[in-house]
Amino acid sequence: MKLMGIDVGTTGTRAVILDEKGSVISSATAEHDAFSSPQTGWAEQDANDWWRAAREAIRLALKKADASGDEIKCVGLTGQMHGAVLLDDRDEPLRPSIIWCDQRTGDECREITERVGARRLIELTCNPALTGFTLPKLLWVRKHEADIWRKTRLILLPKDFIRLRLTGEKSTDVADASGTLLFDVRSRRWSVEMMAEMGIDERMLPTIFESIEVSGRVSKEGALETGLTEDTPVVAGAGDQAAGAIGMGIVRAGTVSATIGTSGVVFAATDHPALDPQGRVHTFCHAVPEGWHVMGVTQAAGLSLRWFRDRLGAGADDGRDPYERLCEEAEKVPAGADGVLWTPYLMGERTPHLDPDARAALVGLSATHTRSHIIRAILEGVAFSLRDTFEIFREMEVPMSGVRLGGGGARSRLWRQIQADVYGRMVETIEAEEGAAYGAALLAGAGSGRWPSVEAACSEVVRAAEKIEPDPENMALMNRQYEKFRAIYPALRALHIA
Repeated sequence: MKLMGIDVGTTGTRAVILDEKGSVISSATAEHDAFSSPQTGWAEQDANDWWRAAREAIRLALKKADASGDEIKCVGLTGQMHGAVLLDDRDEPLRPSIIWCDQRTGDECREITERVGARRLIELTCNPALTGFTLPKLLWVRKHEADIWRKTRLILLPKDFIRLRLTGEKSTDVADASGTLLFDVRSRRWSVEMMAEMGIDERMLPTIFESIEVSGRVSKEGALETGLTEDTPVVAGAGDQAAGAIGMGIVRAGTVSATIGTSGVVFAATDHPALDPQGRVHTFCHAVPEGWHVMGVTQAAGLSLRWFRDRLGAGADDGRDPYERLCEEAEKVPAGADGVLWTPYLMGERTPHLDPDARAALVGLSATHTRSHIIRAILEGVAFSLRDTFEIFREMEVPMSGVRLGGGGARSRLWRQIQADVYGRMVETIEAEEGAAYGAALLAGAGSGRWPSVEAACSEVVRAAEKIEPDPENMALMNRQYEKFRAIYPALRALHIA
């Protein structure tokens, strides 16, 4: 028995194949065309390019595993959340998908909040109106591209467009749907009230499934395109954050992860819909049936380091990963970066500010500071931003028994230690951090009966590796630096530059 997970990311689509023990035997990634930004703050991608990348990744993963399509017993899907894929009556995209990091919908968010009411909006959906969510994007298209909206017959999330091409089914899952602002997170169904308030016809929305339920089977056309076998079951899967958490074993209340990829996410599993009345963190359905989760998001976490690399260089090329070289530079300066601070608001910010117009800042520079100070300040600033979520979780009394690190931020020894010092907690890595595609494959395993439940799958295959304790001296310094970090945003906001 082999299982496949497919992750429609921002920069590429990844396919992984697991054996019956849950070990990765093959993986492949096909890059996407870079997302376009027709105006400042906009971000769009071609959904058909995702399908091209998915086909390539699936075929390459099969080839690398020396496996035929009929060896894959079940497929799980995951992908970037919140994107709006608008399709016509032939199931063809009408325009490029407006993706998760797009910031154009400030007016639409205000319109939603004013029409529904801030408190009632959280009661109906467990979340406030944020520019990244799907509903504001739909309202923007309806307002600014009326011809496109009139032709729209179906609205899908990114991974669900791949499902449509693979199976012909128009479906999604409870975890991904939670980020649309059209979903009743408590009841795990589309919100009749929100659809009525916003004038969205339920016939335009996909059918809802729990993450481990079979949502369709590979069609004849899907099989010809990918090399998979016709009639292979495809489970509903989950948005990338929930699937990534599955892959890290974050399935029971008390388990928490901090993942630094393009964005940064602090994710806590809960056994009920825990709410922040101010809406600073998201409350979504988990990929575990009858489970929920809360999470805070830093828009430009790893993106901050990539921005530095792209604009200021990664140092002399010696054949190593450029991020490894950057972190090596940062090690040359002490904790606290000799007073330099970075606020990572390159793409606005979600947690805790809910401000699409927030801007990044580098504060405290003097003539004695170097590249190394700036790089270390970026690493620490991203960790400070994620700590904001931990502070909100404490206010909400969300149980936190331990923190597992994931993403690029878990691969750097220095960044792992910085996170332990900033969070003031022991942190740990896992033996095989394969990302959201791995979690999607585990969901396929639970859905196909390989494991009796998601919890059983994680208990069997997810293993902790390294544990990192905070350094007491550095932790005290990081606490002082964090208080200064928290003062930067309101100061710049008062000057209308944050």
